Amino acid sequence: MTFRCSAVKILAVAIIALPLAGFASIEALFAPKAELWQRWTAHDPSATATIDHMAWSAFLARYVTTDAAGVNRVAYARVTAADRAELRRYIERLSHVPISRYRRPEQLAYWINLYNALTVQVVLDHYPVASIRDIDISPGLFADGPWGADLVTVEGQALSLNDIEHRILRPIWRDPRIHYAVNCASVGCPNLARRAYTAGTLDTMLDAAARGYVNSPRGVRIGEDGLIVSSLYVWFEDDFGGSEAAVIDHLRRYADAPLRTALRGRTEIDGHAYDWSLNDARKGP
Repeated sequence: MTFRCSAVKILAVAIIALPLAGFASIEALFAPKAELWQRWTAHDPSATATIDHMAWSAFLARYVTTDAAGVNRVAYARVTAADRAELRRYIERLSHVPISRYRRPEQLAYWINLYNALTVQVVLDHYPVASIRDIDISPGLFADGPWGADLVTVEGQALSLNDIEHRILRPIWRDPRIHYAVNCASVGCPNLARRAYTAGTLDTMLDAAARGYVNSPRGVRIGEDGLIVSSLYVWFEDDFGGSEAAVIDHLRRYADAPLRTALRGRTEIDGHAYDWSLNDARKGP
């Protein structure tokens, strides 16, 4: 979803639409690759156990609202000490789940919810900030943002947000809709869902998230500058088919009628844009 790579974020310019020639190809070189971490492929297709995400759903229902532009924003400033503690307890409970013993749908919901809960927690721990990119806790000389920092330990293994997204979610499931589910706490990102993902709601919620983003100006817009898409389609082009034409095919799949018509016959993208401003309810329209 979103773009979580320190080197590329240094190159990214928020909100400004950029020509694809040259600059986009440089960005794509630095974008995180989906590199499978083999130990997380373990699963039990016969498992019947489920994971309780009610605490996360309750947090989302309490603090996430949709603004006039359709952006889901988090009321970080209003989160009470009690709810911060409950969020930590929820993440702690997830960290003790033997996730390798669960079936695939439970695992997918688990990793998405864990990623999003960790993202909200790290913002709360450093709030107020103008952008998640200002939370420079990742290791490395050119580190930017929190994505490379170890934030949780699961089955004895320390994990970062980058690990969860690029070494677990993307390479195991190979589903481009994952980009619409994991949230980077930014206005330009696909919305943070207002309820937790569960094994039973995965397809419905992923499809809804894809449609919501593709049909918003943050995802796709067509105007005097041509076809401008979210930068995530450039950063992760391989996940959306590997070419501009394949990305456009993906967009058509989820586009409502007016946009689908406008995309007809197009095979090239003219530019891309992304807004790294924090998805803070205090700053929404």
